[in-house]
Amino acid sequence: MRSGWLGESTSSPEETIQLGQKFSSYIEEGDVYALNGNLGTGKTTFIKGILKGLNYSNIVTSPTFTLVNEYNSKFPIIHIDCYREASLDRWIKLGINDYMNEKNIVFIEWADKIDSLLPSDIINLEFVYKNQLSRKIYIK
Repeated sequence: MRSGWLGESTSSPEETIQLGQKFSSYIEEGDVYALNGNLGTGKTTFIKGILKGLNYSNIVTSPTFTLVNEYNSKFPIIHIDCYREASLDRWIKLGINDYMNEKNIVFIEWADKIDSLLPSDIINLEFVYKNQLSRKIYIK
């Protein structure tokens, strides 16, 4: 990831999408991001903005039940959600390590649940609920 992005607050889902669009200009092939924060803090909404910034025009959904969504945009984007599956063995069998390579950009929601499987150079993004509409998103 290129340096220069420190994070910001948003006051609506639309602002979170706009922030994701802005953030998309900093990502690079091979980056792996951990997105941590409570339910409803805007993790998937932020990824919608990233994909919008990468000229992806199809629907973006949370992989809470599918576990992994793959998007072909300007870069191959892998969106993983560990909320419902914290078993390290299951993730290994699903091939999580295969997704983390020099071509893909990987975003992992609830990454703290599989900490020991993550690369040492992972970029941590923290999503903090401030109030009903406001969120703080920053690099931890």
